[in-house]
Amino acid sequence: MTSLKKQNGAALVVGLILLVVVTVLAISGMNTATTELALARNDQNFENAFQAAETGIEIALSQGSFNTLAPTHIDEIEIPARPNDKVDVALVFEDTSLVPDKAFSLGVGSGIAAYHFTATARAESARAGGGIETSRDASAVHTQAFYVVGPEAPTL
Repeated sequence: MTSLKKQNGAALVVGLILLVVVTVLAISGMNTATTELALARNDQNFENAFQAAETGIEIALSQGSFNTLAPTHIDEIEIPARPNDKVDVALVFEDTSLVPDKAFSLGVGSGIAAYHFTATARAESARAGGGIETSRDASAVHTQAFYVVGPEAPTL
């Protein structure tokens, strides 16, 4: 009988300690899940901004405004499927290179040149609903080089 009296309440103490440990693990798991959701949301917003930048470049290239004398800026391109995204694109002329003729002799007699450009798009993807800037907003910059083939410009 004396051994039963010494153990009185030990199960309660052990049960409470286990309950506290399980509660701490549950709270820690919830915090981890919340952080991972925020990381996934931020990554998704960055991907949206990057895709908006790529779409902006495609829209700018489809307009065909290639100026060899001054940079072309296309501000605030609207993307129909994503009204909260803002895209600005700059088309900059870089250089001209001659296109070889049939015999592949560099630029001799072909009369055709390649005009090299760089397109840089800056996009901002805001959270749905717009309004106040939050930590969920993202931005991305995408640069793409391309060239346009055309008649060689006369030299002065």
